[in-house]
Amino acid sequence: MANRTDPAAKSIRGTNPQNLVEKIVRSKIYQNTYWKEQCFGLTAETLVDKAMELDHIGGTYGGNRKPTPFMCLVMKMLQIQPEKDIVVEFIKNDDYKYVRVLGAFYLRLTGIDSDIYRYLEPLYNDYRKVRRKSPDGNFMLTHVDEVIDELLTRDYSCDIALPRIKKRWTLESLGVLDARKSVLEDDFEEEEEKDEMEQDGLEEEVAHEKDYYRARSPARERERDWRRDSHRHRDRDYDRDRDYDRERGRGRDRERDRDRDRDRDRDRYRLREEKEYGYERERDREREGRERDRRDRERGRRRSRSRSRSRERKRHGRSSMSPRRHEAEDGNAPEESKKKGKKEKKEKKEKKDDGTDHPDPEIAEANRIRASLGLKPLKL
Repeated sequence: MANRTDPAAKSIRGTNPQNLVEKIVRSKIYQNTYWKEQCFGLTAETLVDKAMELDHIGGTYGGNRKPTPFMCLVMKMLQIQPEKDIVVEFIKNDDYKYVRVLGAFYLRLTGIDSDIYRYLEPLYNDYRKVRRKSPDGNFMLTHVDEVIDELLTRDYSCDIALPRIKKRWTLESLGVLDARKSVLEDDFEEEEEKDEMEQDGLEEEVAHEKDYYRARSPARERERDWRRDSHRHRDRDYDRDRDYDRERGRGRDRERDRDRDRDRDRDRYRLREEKEYGYERERDREREGRERDRRDRERGRRRSRSRSRSRERKRHGRSSMSPRRHEAEDGNAPEESKKKGKKEKKEKKEKKDDGTDHPDPEIAEANRIRASLGLKPLKL
């Protein structure tokens, strides 16, 4: 019941007044808290108090398209359909600008074409600022005359499709409306009078000059024109030659700069090549030195290995003879030969254990040092 139109309300443009608002926006308004709490039970007299509390205008905003209080009050006016005199008083209210915009918006939806132009066009002279909520929820600054221009020239405002109205010149041709008279018309008339006076003064000066030149001799005029043309041609030729010389000088400077840049690039490229070539030669020398050192180390290792092998061969050659043969040759007693053989075996075993007979001379030298210090030999 709270969302029904007043039974005494008249149909507008052949339909229910609330149908001037789209169904989706209408359902959003019906579900809004401001509509349920603040707009319930409002009448044409109490509607003014709610309109005076408005601080911005707008349609719907946010992700869920929430309606503004301005749109809820417009919907309430469509529901109760106040009298025309009340709406006109809304429009003529100079103290509260949002009340004026509310009345103008309602008249644009429900009024006839002549009343819309008659009551809304004077509001073009209202330049007061009003706040407007954009669809993203932010506030933007506009003016009353801009809102009125939107209502008169566009087909969509505050998320509501405005009914079509006839053009002003059509109504003027039909005699329904008088020609529009601007507030600045008096100022325009004064400016036109000044322009006419200045134009008259210029015309008099031109006429005086024509009479003056008409009284002069035609031969002298032709001579003066010929001299003026000759001077003009001479100046034109001089300007052409000067421009040609300037362009030629610019071309020479441009060629000189281009050659200088080319020589600079060539020198830079040469220096870079020399530097890179010097770096490559240094790298080649270092590489050759490293290869030479590596070959010398390999050669020394091979020599040390060959020497160690020759020593081993000599040692094995000396110890291959049996103790008995030595005893026979030396004529010593069997007991001495046995003692000597045991001693040699013990020394050979100690040598084998301490690692001093390693084929690598470096490892053998390290084992001798470790044996002198009482450390275990390296087993590699």
